[in-house]
Amino acid sequence: MRAPPGSHGPNHTPHLTRQPIFYYDLGSPYAYLAAERIQHVLAVVPIWQPILLGGIWKKTGGRSWATTERREAGMAEVERRAERYGLMPIKWPDGWPNNTLTAMRAATFAQQTGRAVAFSLAAFRQAFAAGRDLSEIDNVLIAAAACELHPHAVLKGIGMRSTKDRLRDATREAFERGVRGVPTIAVGDELFCGDDRLEEAAAAL
Repeated sequence: MRAPPGSHGPNHTPHLTRQPIFYYDLGSPYAYLAAERIQHVLAVVPIWQPILLGGIWKKTGGRSWATTERREAGMAEVERRAERYGLMPIKWPDGWPNNTLTAMRAATFAQQTGRAVAFSLAAFRQAFAAGRDLSEIDNVLIAAAACELHPHAVLKGIGMRSTKDRLRDATREAFERGVRGVPTIAVGDELFCGDDRLEEAAAAL
């Protein structure tokens, strides 16, 4: 999806026309690695946009590398990167990769309340620093409590049709834009896929 003609011209405010968008799914360890660093690496605050990676795969026929012969090597690489970035050691949730649909609806609800960043960081840390399964609603609610979202509000929010529609629409729009995996950072018309491309995204800004 291309930007409107002239959107990069001298009469347009750069931080409005080129504000980066951070596409993520809470089930992705590479998205977790990006989430922990993105605020520091980019020169501006990105829009945190939850999407369903499974929804992207339904359109492309893709699947998680964790279900292939690359699982062991991929997990080891995530652990090495976390150590290199100075993060806590990775703790893998039992049964990972887990179903993140409920967690992603919670992230979408949090986005509508202005707490997307706080909730998503808390949820990522629940999954990959504490090793808790985000398919279990109690672990999602722990993340919600960390950013002062009331459990009852979250439970109501994730069940609302508007929340479900918003997440589905965001996933569709991301696919139409060219997003095929997470994490992806969009800067104008450019897409940078992978936590190791944050610096490239920052340079594009």
